[in-house]
Amino acid sequence: MQQRLEGYSELILMSAESSTITVRLVRSFEHRNFRPVVYHGVNLDQTVKQFITFVRKDVSSRTGLPPPFKNYKYDTMKIIHQAHKSKTGELVVSLEDDDKLILKEDSTLKAAGIANETELAFFCEEDYRNYKTNPVSAW
Repeated sequence: MQQRLEGYSELILMSAESSTITVRLVRSFEHRNFRPVVYHGVNLDQTVKQFITFVRKDVSSRTGLPPPFKNYKYDTMKIIHQAHKSKTGELVVSLEDDDKLILKEDSTLKAAGIANETELAFFCEEDYRNYKTNPVSAW
């Protein structure tokens, strides 16, 4: 059964329409503490919920990431940057356009506006809301 699930995860991740997505794991907005993780061959026809499940599983077992990143309560993804478009000046994630840029779980990645070389932030929504209320950096 476990082997089947692993194959299913790989099937969801891999696609003939191969896209590279960078996921920025945001541990702390105040301390600007984040780590980028690059995923190749992402299937843009999977739902956001499926991709979140895949990334959570991958992050928890990924070598090279410190334990605070592996064990964090990530629950929300937001578009940071799309290829060939302007970048925000914010160092961690933009605090604007949440209604357009925060991904809805029932949408496919493609329908949510994800394309090849898109960069996403993956964070705890509660931490994001708290930081948005008082956007002060600790350093």
